[in-house]
Order: sequence, then C-alpha cells, then structure tokens
Amino acid sequence: MRILHVLDHSIPLHSGYTFRTAALLREQRALGWETFQVTSPKQGVSAAPVEDVDGLRFYRTSAAAPATRHLPVVREIALMRALEARLEEVAREVRPDLLHAHSPVLNVYPALRVGRRLGIPVVYEVRGFWEDAAVDHGTTTEGSLRYRTIRSLETRALRKVDHAFTICEGLRDDIIARGIAAHRVTLIPNAVDVQAFVLSGPPDPGLRAKLGLDGKTVIGFIGSFYAYEGLDLLVAALPLIAARIPQVHVLLVGGGPREGNLKASVEKLGMQSLVTFVGRVPHGEIARYYDQIDVLAYPRHSMRLTELVTPLKPLEAMAQGRIFAASNVGGHRELIRHGENGILFEPDNPAALAAAVADLLAARDKWPSLKAAGRDYVEKVRNWRNSAANYVPVYERLVRKAA
Repeated sequence: MRILHVLDHSIPLHSGYTFRTAALLREQRALGWETFQVTSPKQGVSAAPVEDVDGLRFYRTSAAAPATRHLPVVREIALMRALEARLEEVAREVRPDLLHAHSPVLNVYPALRVGRRLGIPVVYEVRGFWEDAAVDHGTTTEGSLRYRTIRSLETRALRKVDHAFTICEGLRDDIIARGIAAHRVTLIPNAVDVQAFVLSGPPDPGLRAKLGLDGKTVIGFIGSFYAYEGLDLLVAALPLIAARIPQVHVLLVGGGPREGNLKASVEKLGMQSLVTFVGRVPHGEIARYYDQIDVLAYPRHSMRLTELVTPLKPLEAMAQGRIFAASNVGGHRELIRHGENGILFEPDNPAALAAAVADLLAARDKWPSLKAAGRDYVEKVRNWRNSAANYVPVYERLVRKAA
C-alpha cells in the first residue's frame, strides 16, 4: 500500500506535530506500507525541493509570493493553490493508493481536489481545530464571524472526506457532534516511542553549576511558550511556592510567542533570581535539562483547545520516569489518573498550582509508584505501535473500495 501524506510542516523542524508525524510514519513503514510526504509552504525555505530527513523523504512546496504572505484570506488561498499544484505533481509521480491530509484544514481542501481529479480516496487527520488555534494566537475570538467561518470550513471538509482520524476522545466527540457518523471517525491516540526515552538519571553536575542550580529544588517546563501552556500561571504561583520552599527555582527551557511577557512578569514580581530562561537547546541535549528538574509543571489554561486536545508532554514525562503536576483540563484527564501516574490541580488557579507542586515535593516517598505507573502506562497502552494499528482496517477498506 502506498500512502501520500499531506503535512503542514515536518522534521527537521521540532514540534509536537513533527514528532507525532515522524513516529507514525515509521510505524506505517513497519507495517510494510510505502509512505510519501508533501509539506505545505509553511515549512519555510528548504534547501531542495525534495529532502531526506532521518530516513523519510519529504517533497517541499515553494512559499507563496511575497506580496500575498501578509494578506488574510489571500494568503490562505495562495497557500492552498501552491500546495494543490505540488501535491498533484507528486501524486502523479508516486501514484499513491490513498491521500492522507493532516491538520490544519488548509491541507485537506487541496487533497480533496487532487483526490477527486485522480480518483484517490482522501482521509483527514484532525490534530486540533484551526479556529481554536486562532483564538489562542489572538487573531480571532470564539464565536466571531471569522471563528464561525473557519469552523464551517472544518465541518464541510469532514463531511467530504472518505474517513476522519483524530488524536483524542475530546476531538472525536466534537467531530461527531458536528453530524459526522461515529463509524467515520477513528481514534489514533497520541503516544510515545518508549524505546526512545531513557529513564531519568542524576543531574549533570557541570550543567547544574552552570545553571546556578546547586542546592536548589527545581520546578521546570521544557517546550514552546504558547499562551495556552499557562506558564503565566506558573510565574504567578512562584511567590506562593517560594513561601513554602525557600530554595525553589524555576527552569524554563524553550521559547515562543509568550517569552517576552513571561520575562516581564518575572521582573515585575522581582523574582529574577528564582527563574532561569535557558532558551532553545538542541534536541539531543534536552535529556540533560530534564535531569535537572525535580517536578515538571504543565499548567495549561482551560479553553476549548486544551479541553479537547491531548498533549504529548505528559506521555514523554511518563516514559522518562519524571514527576509532574498538570492542570485538570480535558486533554490532561485523558492521559493522567490523579495520584496514580501524575498529579492534577484546578486549572487557572495559581494557588492550586502552588499547593500541588509543594505537596508533591513534600511527598517524595510516593514518587517511585508514580514513576512506575507512568512508565507502565506508556509501555502497555500509549505506544505508537498500538496507535498506528488503528489505521489498518480503515486504509484497507478504502483501498479495496477504490480498486
């Protein structure tokens, strides 16, 4: 079987999106399928029209003309037209049995047009709704005309594709509530490659000294600094945590749109000495920074995006035997059983976050059981082999039907 995937972006860029994609492609290949990958203009400038990265071949799409890049609607139309042209070119070359478009919705309309012209079935994998991401980015508000328009485009696409996949129960329920029959929506849950994660080890003393963490109890976050991640709540909770744990220090590794706001908030509180912004680090170095952290914090705000969508970070923490506290939003509840493989606290509440972290630090005797339960969960349930197996019956049915 030959599958042509249509992607927003891919490795070598680093994000939860690209890591999920690479993991699933490898599992599909392990099933004996051939996969081909086209990325949208949002990949950015590439060295060549075709790139091989970590054993995977990606066909790149040239960016839209400069004059269209900053004009709403015009920009999106230009992106879809460029992607459609590139996708048809690649499809005629590799002759796939199936077109598999992944979020956002800008990828599925080009796939539908090419699929209909060439007689190829089209499936759509929803990793999150574009309208909800726009709310988090501040480019629209929930219920606005733009929000409703994007939502209608998503729903229309879901009705037109031959089958829909999605990453979690929250999104599946939302898709079904839009009038899509339950048998036309299949879950491909977020997971981890357990073998790729080693259990946490002792902190590197040289790095610890360099970061100024000697003698400190470290609370940390490693990832992208988006508004929905709730790092502003962690900063707001820091005075409360410090009152109970004087030696506390916060380590923030990564970067993103909210970095400037977070630094300003730390300065306003006068707590610069208690927070270290490391910046982005090479992927191969991340484990060394994880090893510096006593408790990871995942304080996501409660909003449609976080209530519906499951993140990868808690699963990666479980795979590494890390201790973490996470806000009690729907996306976290699908993964975390409070007190068993992680700790949940009331969302949007700095005092609840502070109490959860402080209590967890005071109960180190419970850490071995939390670590063991988390590792067991990802080994037996949330692994990519289990997730990718859910593609098999759908793919085989659609290809038989199209033959």
